[in-house]
Amino acid sequence: MLVRQKLHGTRSNSLHITRIFLLVLLVMSLLSGCKVYTFSGASIPPEIKTVRVRYIENKARYNNPQLSPQLTEKLRQKIVSQTKLTQVNGEDADYDISGTITQYDVSTSGISNQQVSTNRLTVAVTLTLLNRKTPGAEPRNISASRSFDFSASLTLPQAELQLNDEIIRNLTDEIFNQLFSNW
Repeated sequence: MLVRQKLHGTRSNSLHITRIFLLVLLVMSLLSGCKVYTFSGASIPPEIKTVRVRYIENKARYNNPQLSPQLTEKLRQKIVSQTKLTQVNGEDADYDISGTITQYDVSTSGISNQQVSTNRLTVAVTLTLLNRKTPGAEPRNISASRSFDFSASLTLPQAELQLNDEIIRNLTDEIFNQLFSNW
């Protein structure tokens, strides 16, 4: 009798878990409505299939020659790897992203013993997202800005070597989140 009750309890729990799982799937499908969601948090209408990321030009006063090509390529890679969008180069892309690096400036951020101890590199990017699939959609402007502190004992080229990967990664993440997240 005790074995029968345990067996019945196990079946009951299994059935209960299955029902909860199905309910969660149903709720998720209802909530997704007309949007496609990915684990990256990207929210993209299902009719959007292609994207073109144009070369991000450097129009800042100081021109780091590595920044534009690396930022452009990293953004392209992130979009393709974390969304279902396909990168295209033609004028017929559903989403067309263009932009410029607008700021690349160094300032003093820390003083110790009456001497500069820390400098701050501030990098800002402005982008425009053009949605060609939605008639009458206004272009969406996006701004991303990050600051990176470095020791004042380093020259700017030395600091750039140290900070380059962090700059590219942080700006790419911020741009991606602003482009594709509805938070």
